[in-house]
Parts: sequence; C-alpha cells; structure tokens
Amino acid sequence: MLKGFKQFVMRGNVIDLAVAVVIGAAFSNIVTAIVNNLINPLVAAIFGKADISGVWSFEINKAHFSIGAILQAALNFLFVAAAVYFLIVMPLNKLAERRARGQEPEPDPLTTDQELLTEIRDLLRARQL
Repeated sequence: MLKGFKQFVMRGNVIDLAVAVVIGAAFSNIVTAIVNNLINPLVAAIFGKADISGVWSFEINKAHFSIGAILQAALNFLFVAAAVYFLIVMPLNKLAERRARGQEPEPDPLTTDQELLTEIRDLLRARQL
C-alpha cells in the first residue's frame, strides 16, 4: 500500500501540480497587489469609486443588481490572464523556440561515395571481428 502511494507521489505530474499550486498562490499575491495598488486607484480616479463593483448598481423590489460587480470580476480575470500570459506563457514559448533552433538538423542523405565508404568500413569491421 505504501509502495503504491510512493509511486503516485513521486510521479512527475503530481510534483509538477504541487509546484504549480504553490507558484500560483504566490503569483496571486502579485496580481492582487497590482490590481489593488494600480488598477483600482485608476478606476477610482475615473469613476470616483474605489472599484467598479459599485458602478451601475440598482435595486428593484429590494433585489440588488450590480453590473459593476460583473465587470470587476471580468477585469480581474483579464488582469490575471494577461499577467500569466505575459509573465509565464510567452517567456516559456520563447525559450522553447530558442531550444528548438539549437537542435541539430537532420543530416543530409549520404552521397554515393559516402555510401560506398560506409560499406567498406562495415566490411573491414566484420573481418576484424
């Protein structure tokens, strides 16, 4: 039972997932700081409110509707998605492109002379054995 658990935990994708959760939690703090200290003050300067969740709010028969809260959630999602893309995905794609360019290309097919020399070499090796 413990052996199976050890194999499960040591599998690469479980460890990668654990690392991703920890990095995601730390990255969440960065995005939250950017939203709270840069984006929300800009919104406050434009709309006169701390964030846009209170913008376009209204009440009908004691039911509270808030278009601004929906917009705030959409903006937060866009900020997180943009930060993940520009700070993680795009640099990793560039790194993968650089690695792909550094790989050796497929060798050119052998010429007739090279094929003949290869056959001679192989025959000489076979005689020595």
